[in-house]
Amino acid sequence: MFGIPGKQAVTLTPAAVKQISGLMSKKDSKGLRLGVKKGGCAGMEYTLDYVSEIDPMDEVVEQDGARVMIAPMAQMFLFGTEIDYEVSLLEAGFKFRNPNVTEACGCGESIKFDEALTPGT
Repeated sequence: MFGIPGKQAVTLTPAAVKQISGLMSKKDSKGLRLGVKKGGCAGMEYTLDYVSEIDPMDEVVEQDGARVMIAPMAQMFLFGTEIDYEVSLLEAGFKFRNPNVTEACGCGESIKFDEALTPGT
């Protein structure tokens, strides 16, 4: 596993815990898998998927009944990230405060990481 022993890879705000726990119960899911993939105007995008089985290679973060699994290939990109859930007049959704991001597009859906972290560069 990637990271510092004894320190969770990501942290969840109380709003994120509430939202994730609610989603887990509605979908009878073991949690949400967080990852990154190529795409978007800045080069990478976050992914969130329901999980029915926990992959033994996933980094598992549990906080107050909410469970997030971090896909192996995403662990180095996500270490230190705080996940929040925000509701405004126009939108609601998860927000990622990620210290590894070097650029983000205007809409906040697409991100770029330091080239030293990105495979193949």
